[in-house]
Amino acid sequence: MSDPSTTHFGYRDVPVAEKQKLVGEVFTSVATNYDLMNDLMSFGIHRLWKRHFAAISGLRRGDRVLDLAGGTGDIAALLLPLVGKEGEVVLGDINSAMLRVGRDRLTDRGLVQGLRYAQMNAEALPFPDKSFDAVTIAFGLRNVTDKQRALGEMHRVLKIGGRALILEFSEVRRDWLKPLYDFHSFQVLPRLGRLFAQDADSYRYLAESIRKHPNQATLAGMLEQAGFAKVEVRNLTAGIVAIHRGYRV
Repeated sequence: MSDPSTTHFGYRDVPVAEKQKLVGEVFTSVATNYDLMNDLMSFGIHRLWKRHFAAISGLRRGDRVLDLAGGTGDIAALLLPLVGKEGEVVLGDINSAMLRVGRDRLTDRGLVQGLRYAQMNAEALPFPDKSFDAVTIAFGLRNVTDKQRALGEMHRVLKIGGRALILEFSEVRRDWLKPLYDFHSFQVLPRLGRLFAQDADSYRYLAESIRKHPNQATLAGMLEQAGFAKVEVRNLTAGIVAIHRGYRV
């Protein structure tokens, strides 16, 4: 049985109280190179995943959306045109460095109207019940210490009929791809991190965190446990990433 006083930080077991600090150090380290490294690590495919994520979001003009772990703002930038001038996207992130990079980049692109920024912990959202039409989180859930609590908070702040959308690395579904994916994750990524960001350890942690994240079926069950209905899973690129969607009813 696992020790309830510890949790995983990559492949290491650490005290629960320390994980948030350790994850914070990782993302503070990678913030300025985050988008460049995403392009290098995924050969640019992450941009297609994110565009597809936004395209199937079902958002409409006037919707109010909370984008958790919004980081450098790429998801918020895709969602903003969907909600239009009547809507709003709240970009939230627990890490101030990531939030600052995202705000500066979106402002530099002239994206100001309809955007708000807030530093927050996904496990304790600072919003009243039934505040949003949708909650999104892309490549952030696996870094949350208590994922079940975060899913419960996402459910709480959604309006009736609102949806949660999660884009996250998941379990590869093709046996032939697994050894190639493992080689890329554990041999190539740390070297890219050392070469372009002078930080191999953070990218080693990111590869390990993907392997520790719940697979497609487990995460779907967690969404149902949090109260979501009509939970759907869509695999992209042979399950390297998956989109989970659930509704509050």
